[in-house]
Amino acid sequence: MANLVVAITGASGAVYAVRLLEVLLGAGRNVSLSISPAGKAVIEQELGRRVDLDVEQSTQVAEVLFGGGVPGIDRLSYYRHGDLFAPMASGSSLSDGMVICPCSGGTLSAIAHGMSSNLIQRAAAVHLKERRPLVLVPRETPLSSIQLENMKRCVDAGAVVLPAMPGFYHGAETVADLVDFIVARICDQLGVEHRLMRRWGEPPDA
Repeated sequence: MANLVVAITGASGAVYAVRLLEVLLGAGRNVSLSISPAGKAVIEQELGRRVDLDVEQSTQVAEVLFGGGVPGIDRLSYYRHGDLFAPMASGSSLSDGMVICPCSGGTLSAIAHGMSSNLIQRAAAVHLKERRPLVLVPRETPLSSIQLENMKRCVDAGAVVLPAMPGFYHGAETVADLVDFIVARICDQLGVEHRLMRRWGEPPDA
């Protein structure tokens, strides 16, 4: 069973993160989750869900994010943003990949410059040094030359930069379809099978 790391930081697009977690847990993956304080604020502002980052039980976070109705929530493990003793902070703790969704500009900059001042940054640095998949999902526009340079630095270091830029060729009709497009592309990078969208060239009823 694959072990994956998911981090939520303070860029707009919390809906992508929650949907991604639903899909990964539903696909039978074990997920280690960390949320930054800014990520918490965005979740509350955009989704109206108030997460307590200091809880002891992972199920408490799951109940807030999903309302407790998602299959596989027992496979979700939550770790505090400042907990540098969490397993994901060490390369000796194996994982099959990490995704930061959404990835704030500040987090992107920290990763690009090798910072490890919190658990999310440290886990990203671990995935880069161990040559494990690291997917960064920024959601901001327009982009400055500094942000573009930071993206290039991350890509050169081995990360995949996957901006939250949904396509429309799969017959999107709802916002949920657009969200699933991005989640599908993330799953492709992590090797997680899914049927979230019609791929290019597939017939509509495929």
